Amino acid sequence: MSETSAAISSPENRAPNIVLGVTGSIAAYRAADIASQLTKAGCEVHVVMTDDAREFITPLTLQVLSRQPVTTSLYDEKHSWHPGHIHLADHADLLMIAPATANTVAKLALGLADDALGAIALATRAPMLIAPAMNGKMWTHPATAGHVRTLRERGAEFIGPEEGMLACGYQGIGRLWPVEGIVEKALAMVGQGAP
Repeated sequence: MSETSAAISSPENRAPNIVLGVTGSIAAYRAADIASQLTKAGCEVHVVMTDDAREFITPLTLQVLSRQPVTTSLYDEKHSWHPGHIHLADHADLLMIAPATANTVAKLALGLADDALGAIALATRAPMLIAPAMNGKMWTHPATAGHVRTLRERGAEFIGPEEGMLACGYQGIGRLWPVEGIVEKALAMVGQGAP
C-alpha cells in the first residue's frame, strides 16, 4: 500500500462522526443549520429525531442537509441484523443534542431508553454536548437543575441556553444558543477547526 493510500484510510484522517439528536422544541428548525454547517466542515452527521421533533421539522430536510439517512425510531432497522442505534452509538465521536427539551434532559439524566435517542445515549461512550432550548421557568425549575447537575457529573457538556425573547412570549433564559457557537463547540470537541 502506498503512503498516500495509507494516509487516506488511516483513522486519524477519517471524518469525525457526529450523532445529532433533535428533540421537540420550536428551535428544532435550527438543527437544519447545525447539520448543514457540520457537514460542510467535513463531519459525518447522523441525525436522530424524536417523535416530537417531527412536529417541527421533517426528516427529509435533515437527511438532505446531512447527506445521511435520518433515524426516527428504534424500529427503522429493517435491512440489517445489526441494530442501527447501536452502530451509531459505537461509531460516534460526539453525541450532540440540539435542541434539547426539558423532557429530553430529564430522560437522559434518568437513563431512559424508550426511543432511539435515549438508547444511543445509554450505549455510546462518546462525549455528549447538550444545547437546551425550553421555557425559562422549565430551565430554572429545581428538577431540571438537578438533571443538568447529574449529566454534568457524568461528563456531559452544556452550551446555553441564552437569554432573549422565547417562543412562549416570555423574555428570559431558555433560547437555543446561537448555531455558530454550537457548531464551533462541537468541532472543537471532535478536534476540528472552525468551519
